[in-house]
Amino acid sequence: MAFEVVKSELVYQGHAFDIRREQLRAPDGRLYWVDIVSHPQAVTMIPVDPNGMIWFVRQYRHPGGKTLLELPAGTMEEGETPQASAQREIQEEIGMRASILRKIGGFYLAPGYSSEYLHIYLAQELHEDPLPGDQDEFISVEKIPAAQALALAESGHIEDGKTLAALLLARHHLAQMGFLSAGMES
Repeated sequence: MAFEVVKSELVYQGHAFDIRREQLRAPDGRLYWVDIVSHPQAVTMIPVDPNGMIWFVRQYRHPGGKTLLELPAGTMEEGETPQASAQREIQEEIGMRASILRKIGGFYLAPGYSSEYLHIYLAQELHEDPLPGDQDEFISVEKIPAAQALALAESGHIEDGKTLAALLLARHHLAQMGFLSAGMES
């Protein structure tokens, strides 16, 4: 099924993202317009220590009007690999470096209107090695047992979509590591 871009125009250029408007020709020849939030790729990490504690950040998110519990995450810098970005972001956000970073999946954040693709990493063997954080981020770090983190996700207490999806991708790995009871793996 081939779609052809007939026209593309930059509507808005911002700090975090741009907005493009594109006219597409569908396979049946019809023309229609789509608006696209153009955002770089990003990373989300599930940092887990030897005790099965997952390291989260709590930060204010103005569009939602509240402080949310989230996994560490961030936007990839130009020319940066996903793995390098994941390492940098956990150092900036939780002050830890991971000796093991294992990619466990990825997904589009909202493919109906955004180009943002998230790479998901399980981060293990953490040791202190902080980098300065972004000046516009006010973050507190919280460690939560893996089983409790999944229970918070399932009960609706975690409202961040990337965190929910990353925890789902990590569930099997956390169970294999012995951090979840037998009934929680499925």
